[in-house]
Amino acid sequence: MPSGSVGSQKVLLQKSKVKFYFSTVRSRVIPILKRIEVGDYPSKIARIYGWSKQHVFYYLKKLEQAGLVRRKVRSSAVFYELTGKGQKVLTSCEGVIYSSGVYRLHKCQVLFPVVREGFYPVGDFREVEMVNWTALLGLVNGVSVRKTTRHWVVHVETLYGRSPGELFGLAKNLGDRVGRALMSKYGVLLGEGQVGKGYELAVDDPVAKLLSRYFTISTPKRKMDHSPGELEGEIDHLSRDAAVEYLLMPERVKKLEGQILGLSSQVEDLQSDVHQLVQVLKEAVAPKENSAVPLNDGKYIS
Repeated sequence: MPSGSVGSQKVLLQKSKVKFYFSTVRSRVIPILKRIEVGDYPSKIARIYGWSKQHVFYYLKKLEQAGLVRRKVRSSAVFYELTGKGQKVLTSCEGVIYSSGVYRLHKCQVLFPVVREGFYPVGDFREVEMVNWTALLGLVNGVSVRKTTRHWVVHVETLYGRSPGELFGLAKNLGDRVGRALMSKYGVLLGEGQVGKGYELAVDDPVAKLLSRYFTISTPKRKMDHSPGELEGEIDHLSRDAAVEYLLMPERVKKLEGQILGLSSQVEDLQSDVHQLVQVLKEAVAPKENSAVPLNDGKYIS
């Protein structure tokens, strides 16, 4: 658990001699921990945030020394994962208990309208036939780009995160950096980038993972199919609004539960009132008993 030091403005991790400046906890440590949590590798983290690989590995080394992440080797590639301590630190620093679902943003494109053309040296890009016209394809800052007659299109690689807002923000930031690199390198003038249509936004869901083994479901807002491998058990949201609705569902269920509890209490009060009313009505319609007092001569006084 991190604790702040006002004098030195450093954060000291419990039972660890590793220190971080307070500002880097929010700007570097937490973002890296969040990307490690969803399975991103170091070079991908560098591309997403626009940092150098050396910068990312520097912090990963410190996080490993602090016991927050551990190294995993898959064939020749090196990955990292959160330790139990790292997960606790991330949760406490974020102040949010994340849901179990991990969102995946796939086939996302950021489109930049061409305001003024630049100069593109031969060899930097290759021409490719698309339908009835020709486009240019290439890489800029390690990211795939495509040049059409009216736009430069940045193809954002698959991103994983804990909310749609986080993923679209990362995609837009990555696209903006690539757009600035295009303008700087080739002298092209680009307009404001916009996330294009056709992206896939999915979330891991344990119910979907079970049901998708037996059948598929499709609605105007979502679909669930027999996708194999890492895509198994995902609910594909066909719009950003659909994903937001999915996020709000737990809160709506809680609100509904509260309304049901309130209604149940009102029903109990109503039952008590009805019972009392029935008793009053019974007493009102019941025949009265003879309350006359007998005299000595056999007569009665009412």
